[in-house]
Amino acid sequence: MLTRPYRHLTLGIVSVVLLIAFEAMAVGTAMPVAVRELDGVQLYALAFSSFFTTSLLAMVVSGEWCDARGPRLPLFGGIGAFAAGLVLSGTAQSMWPFIVGRAVQGLGGGLVIVSLYVVVGKAYPSTLRPRVFSAFSAAWVLPSIVGPPVSGLVTDHLGWRWVFLAIPVLVVLPIVMMLPQLERMAGESAPDVRMNRRRIGAAAGAALGAGMLEYGGQDLDVVGIPLLVAGTVLMAVTVPRLLPSGTMRAVRGLPTVILSRGVLAGAFFTVESFVPLMLTSEHGLSPTEAGLTLTVGALSWAIGSWYQGRSPHERRPVLVRVGFLFVALAIGGALLALLPGMTPYTVTAGWFFGGIGMGLAVSSLSVLTLDLSTPEESGTNSSSLQVADSLGTIVMIGISNAVFAALHEGSGKDGGVFALIFAIMFILALAGTFLPPRIRPRPTRS
Repeated sequence: MLTRPYRHLTLGIVSVVLLIAFEAMAVGTAMPVAVRELDGVQLYALAFSSFFTTSLLAMVVSGEWCDARGPRLPLFGGIGAFAAGLVLSGTAQSMWPFIVGRAVQGLGGGLVIVSLYVVVGKAYPSTLRPRVFSAFSAAWVLPSIVGPPVSGLVTDHLGWRWVFLAIPVLVVLPIVMMLPQLERMAGESAPDVRMNRRRIGAAAGAALGAGMLEYGGQDLDVVGIPLLVAGTVLMAVTVPRLLPSGTMRAVRGLPTVILSRGVLAGAFFTVESFVPLMLTSEHGLSPTEAGLTLTVGALSWAIGSWYQGRSPHERRPVLVRVGFLFVALAIGGALLALLPGMTPYTVTAGWFFGGIGMGLAVSSLSVLTLDLSTPEESGTNSSSLQVADSLGTIVMIGISNAVFAALHEGSGKDGGVFALIFAIMFILALAGTFLPPRIRPRPTRS
């Protein structure tokens, strides 16, 4: 993938992933300082969820746009929107403009991630795609290590705004590197393919429902409970329209691939979102010590993705099953840490295997999605894969937030609540091991 025909494109798209990864890892460090300075602590959650809800909508728009017009415009438009959102947030003088900037970032991120998948499907032969996705995972390693400490130093010495404002100028180089090959791909879209407006409308409804689910789950009161119920109903109506037919029934082939991605992401990222809180409140670890666990997982993720990039093509369903088993093992390590007298570092050990499992399975599912898609469907199916990933995470975290809000007792007293949430996700990960045998479609009889 670094030979002459692909070198500039590979370096360009991996650089885009690197910048997005660094921003994702750095912003969490700067966010608490930013919202305090902008007098918006009460809107802290909105600064995060505004990004995820708009990115959910943008993923669907990007898939339709890529199939109708090719990936060049959504990719460059997404990079531009992402940079513009960073500038808006970095220059905001109050909380609401800051939130608008985060929403614009989400639009850009959603456009970019799907269009990158389409570029991989169109520009690289099937033999190289696993290695490209492995490079995507590797691009998260350096930001995972240096992102939080560098962001902390910048925030302390230069101010939180520079965490946002330093990145936009760096997007120019990747665009210049990718432009020649993407220009050649500009005319490869099918002229009779049109954007599906009903699907885009369903995506808007699903994003709205996801936002309602997130906020309703945080505060189960006279406002939160109706929001939770309404968001759940809205998502139940709209989500099936965003995924291939038969996804929720695990129909053989692409539907099972998409479902596997949602189940895997939901189980892993839900536990990962609660692990730092559990380690600090139940074991008294510092935020830095708790964050080490997530760094270990990010590093081992790259190892798993590297391995799948060099595995035989026919082993992909096996790699997905192993990935589910390793994620279940990681969640089991988090459960062990809640037993009396157990060291909290069982989580760290488990998360090493969990990261490997995610690297094996996530990249393999990305490759399988492109393998099972025609060129005219690569955008729509890639967006379905990303939508399933986001929805699985949003729904499982929303359910877990509701459980935590209902049973939360206080710092040092929530071991039982954490155990319940982790046990649910452990069962979900184990259930996912039954999906990989259904990934390959049945051979057709001649």
